[in-house]
Amino acid sequence: MSSQTVHSARCTVSVAAPASVVYGMLADAPRWPVFLPSCVHVERMESDGAGDHLWAWDVVDEHVRASRIRRMLHPRTRTIDFEEFAGDGGSWPGALAAGTWSVEPADEWSSSLTLRYEELSPAGTAAPGALDAQVRVRLEEIRQMAQQWDRLDELLLSFDDSTRVEGPSELVYDFLYRMEDWADLLPRVDAAQVTEDRPGVQIAALDTFAAHTGLTVNAEVVRLCFPAAGRIVYKETVTPDLIAAHTGEWSLVPDESGLTVISAHRVLLRQEAVTEVLGEDACLADARSHVREWLGRADQEALGLAKWHAESPVHRLR
Repeated sequence: MSSQTVHSARCTVSVAAPASVVYGMLADAPRWPVFLPSCVHVERMESDGAGDHLWAWDVVDEHVRASRIRRMLHPRTRTIDFEEFAGDGGSWPGALAAGTWSVEPADEWSSSLTLRYEELSPAGTAAPGALDAQVRVRLEEIRQMAQQWDRLDELLLSFDDSTRVEGPSELVYDFLYRMEDWADLLPRVDAAQVTEDRPGVQIAALDTFAAHTGLTVNAEVVRLCFPAAGRIVYKETVTPDLIAAHTGEWSLVPDESGLTVISAHRVLLRQEAVTEVLGEDACLADARSHVREWLGRADQEALGLAKWHAESPVHRLR
């Protein structure tokens, strides 16, 4: 067995946001994909009030990594202790990393955020200073997001669209899963390339036509497919100028006579791009309406074709 070494780092940053806001962002794990650029998706496995167990997927060096996280939350002291485990091992094997987030108020409107992090790795594999750099990047991501706290209600946008399908859920899921075929089926999609190095983990590049500008928009997306649960969750890793972050989920909800297909979105707007994209007189309200209409049109196209894909064979057999 190769020897292993513990590498540790501890960094602190000042944040122009109240301590309660910063702690709340750290505690709210399901929203990390919107807050943190490298985070794709988080699922809360269980929670007992004092702590929780999470599944988390991140993009690391252009690869999607799954991990399990066990956390203890201490809201009174604004600290969070955590352990990270490999996502492809057995049931809760030895931790690969551990650490503590701590938030201390500087005054009513600012705070300091500290991350202490320890990582277990094979001896000689870690470059000097690499862990320090990793910790500083994560702290900076949290700092930048937290400092928008007073505008988040305007910047964050959540909505969903749905359609009723009288057909097999397997055919709906097949249509949603086979994104590489969308260029031949959806008018707005000019090109689609999908790679799936591991079952259920797709990395896709899409060229879509934006009717409001007459231009082609390039997007890249990571998709996690859960066929048994009838779900596909995704995050755009390359987004249009107006959008800072975009996550979504396709979900199939069956009932006695068919199913409902739901497309849900969570969007973080990029405020500095609003006037550049929509004009000098545009505001965040205009951006919210624009994005809702734009993504809604795309939903209706995809949902309509998913419905047709599932119901047409049924009608032909009648």
